[in-house]
Amino acid sequence: MNEIQNLKPECIWRNFYKLTQIPRPSGHLEKIQQFLLQFGKDAGVEAFKDPAGNIVMRKAATPGMENRKGIILQAHMDMVPQKTPESQHNFETDPIEPWIDGEWVKARGTTLGADNGLGVAAIMAVMEAKDLQHGPIDALITRDEETGMYGANELPEGELQGDILLNLDSEHWGKFVIGSAGGIDVTATLDYKEVETDPEDAAVKVTVKGLRGGHSGLEINEGRGNANKLLVQVVREAVEEVDARLASWHGGNMRNAIPFKAEAVLTLPKENIGALQELIDDWRDTFNDEFKLIEPQGIEVVCEEVETPKTEVPVEIQDNLIDAIYACHDGVVRYIPAYPAVVETSSNLAIIDILGGKAAIKILARSSREDMKDYVVKTLESCFSMAGMRVETAGSYGGWDPNPDSEILHLLLKEYKELFGQDGIIQVDHAGLECSVILGKYPHLDVVSLGPTMKSPHTTTERALIETVDPFWQLLKKTLQDVPVK
Repeated sequence: MNEIQNLKPECIWRNFYKLTQIPRPSGHLEKIQQFLLQFGKDAGVEAFKDPAGNIVMRKAATPGMENRKGIILQAHMDMVPQKTPESQHNFETDPIEPWIDGEWVKARGTTLGADNGLGVAAIMAVMEAKDLQHGPIDALITRDEETGMYGANELPEGELQGDILLNLDSEHWGKFVIGSAGGIDVTATLDYKEVETDPEDAAVKVTVKGLRGGHSGLEINEGRGNANKLLVQVVREAVEEVDARLASWHGGNMRNAIPFKAEAVLTLPKENIGALQELIDDWRDTFNDEFKLIEPQGIEVVCEEVETPKTEVPVEIQDNLIDAIYACHDGVVRYIPAYPAVVETSSNLAIIDILGGKAAIKILARSSREDMKDYVVKTLESCFSMAGMRVETAGSYGGWDPNPDSEILHLLLKEYKELFGQDGIIQVDHAGLECSVILGKYPHLDVVSLGPTMKSPHTTTERALIETVDPFWQLLKKTLQDVPVK
């Protein structure tokens, strides 16, 4: 595992390895906060935890460079906790196990945490370095970005002292992000009174799994299978054809991850189990034919007998929930008319939990236009309201409007061309970045996002491309050295 510390640049990979050994899933950040505070103390820079739970560090300018514009380096400390079905990993206590697989760094059985651990590691490298030339530097390492951008949303005004914000949370080396979509959490809930199960009925657990999953912003345009949307097709036909009843449902575990597994417990007459198995076999073939170019590893749809639960969902509630899940939009809603290759608006049917008299459906909607974000929210409200569900929204954040005249953007493009002999690419992302939230509190900032190449964040196949980390570090150092005067 610790072989990654020998990769170049050593200053980033060494610090990233340290981060992998500190548990830091969203919502459980006490250990990483303490680690970062101690790191700042050991590095000899000012470090404190602000009222929002963010870690802020400050490093004075190199002598003679005090008149340069102040830089804010920004990343988030939390990581998405996803693991393979066979993994016994406990994200609150266990370290990540990184390993080198050819040109990539991966993790064994879990997400890697390169999102956004490599950004944090780069900040640590800057803070501890004794040989860099730079003006005044603030570091902002935010809390709980993955679950609602809480650290950025609660960031105190007046805390940051810089003029330029470099967000280190992008996943495509050579691309410089100057805009991103806004987002909002949509939650539909319903309380119901369970009914007794027919004691003569059998019970089966139907599971859809083996999907790729993925980042609901970066990869929503690829048409990857959503386990909840596939499972509802099976469940609906089971209800209609083999007299099945819904007892429980659990699918997905993160709003910003495309769900790769979902399962439902159904009850049904014992004599219908064979017919249900045939139905499931047909759906497995259908799904694998439909997604053969997108999910080439193969989609699994399995059925296993389980102990019959004592209660289940009432028929009328069951039918309404199934209809709502079936009707709920998932995936791209619209592309940007002026840039038809870029997603403008999307919806990710992320989490479904139905059990014990309570149903909850959780969705992350994104859009780079506020009117379209409102449209997709109202679409979802209409869908679930017709099923008698209560619909609430939370965690709304606006989009980040591009500024193609950005001074720091043009400096980065110039330095990139001089260092690597090719032109950088300007990009607007559909994934949400904290830049928009921070700009709401610090509107004077000049902002660009960049980072080394990563693939499949928010999944157990998350990986970082080794060869892109060193040029990322070279560009960051050169930019800090050449930041313009105030």
